[in-house]
Amino acid sequence: MAGAEAAWQAAQAGVPVILHEMRPQTGTFAHQTGDLAEMVCSNSFRSDDDEQNAVGLLHWEMRAAGGLIMEMADTHSLPAGGALAVDREAFARAVTEKLMAHPLITRKTGEITALPPADQPSIIATGPLTSGALAEAIQAETGADALAFFDAIAPIVYAESVDMDKAWFQSRYDKGETEEERKAYLNCPMDRDQYEAFIDALLAADKTEFHDGETAKYFNGCLPIEVMAERGRETLRHGPMKPVGLTNPHQPDVKAHAVVQLRRDNALGTLFNIVGFQTKMKYGAQTDVFRMIPGLENARFARLGGIHRNTFLNSPTLLGRDLRWKAHPHIRFAGQISGVEGYVESAAMGLLAGRLAAAEIQGSPLPPPPRDSATGALVAHITGDAEAKTFQPMNVNFGLFAPVDLRGGRKNRPARYKAYTDRAKAAWQSWLAGDLSQAAE
Repeated sequence: MAGAEAAWQAAQAGVPVILHEMRPQTGTFAHQTGDLAEMVCSNSFRSDDDEQNAVGLLHWEMRAAGGLIMEMADTHSLPAGGALAVDREAFARAVTEKLMAHPLITRKTGEITALPPADQPSIIATGPLTSGALAEAIQAETGADALAFFDAIAPIVYAESVDMDKAWFQSRYDKGETEEERKAYLNCPMDRDQYEAFIDALLAADKTEFHDGETAKYFNGCLPIEVMAERGRETLRHGPMKPVGLTNPHQPDVKAHAVVQLRRDNALGTLFNIVGFQTKMKYGAQTDVFRMIPGLENARFARLGGIHRNTFLNSPTLLGRDLRWKAHPHIRFAGQISGVEGYVESAAMGLLAGRLAAAEIQGSPLPPPPRDSATGALVAHITGDAEAKTFQPMNVNFGLFAPVDLRGGRKNRPARYKAYTDRAKAAWQSWLAGDLSQAAE
């Protein structure tokens, strides 16, 4: 995401770009194609509400900046209630075609194993699966081991294998402006006994083992369901399996104890991913446990879940607000390796890195974006506001924003969030327009 967006922004500014991609010659655990911007963990860009949600605000800022990732996401969007979900294969293919058609972008395929020389302004945007050789080269220069955590991937089910006598289509609280959006999710209900049996099986299932001495640290936004279940038997029922806002048309008078939701994964509606069901269970255990879910007794899986290691920099100590590597200022980092989490956040850092690098090459360097913007708040957090000793990847959220002085105090959350987004939009538009008075020092 970040590399694709960075290349697009720099090329659109008039700077020739060489885009290096090691796939398909060198593959990864999670990727299946050689397309750029291939989505592996989910097909969702999360909430698209730009007035009450920080990630929706980030969507807005990227659209305002002519972001390629958001343009292609909008073009290949799928019904998902108030969220922005995409047909992942069509999306990645479209991003790749758009980049390869740009006259200033040249793609070179092959693994990069060493840092670029000082006379080559570069952006390292290797995503969550940086190749071993390049990661070692970066670690050798940082003087310390890169931090690491683990990402888990949710399984994908063939829609035709879901028992619709038990499952039904409905978005939580019937969110969405159209009938299609209000029916964007498949729902599978559980009563109390079914839920308790499911939790027992989940806890007892065979899990992926880690290497000796390796401790698994998970990003809280992508916890395996087994890890959530280990925190308490009710955790899943108050998380991805919460039953609120849903009514089972097969038994409208019966309130489900828990509900498993599946979200459309492609435009054809033939594939659905199980929402929030990232897992580290072994493949055989996954099929046994997931087929305990009512409606999925005969489920066929297009892809089972998995887990992979993710490395990222201790950005508060290594990067400046312009995303430069302090020790090697010709290099910028963007995307998940820079310490953000999520497709949107990664692409936003790519957008910023591409613009900053292009402006510098053209002799008109830009300051970092204003802290009041979503992009500025996120980059300020990862490059200095966060505590280096406990640094972990961060999603964009309103907790990163400077407080607003609002009548009604902090209890008036809708008004407070609207004030954040209004202020952010004004600051971002000024920065894009070249009025740099609001840019943070």
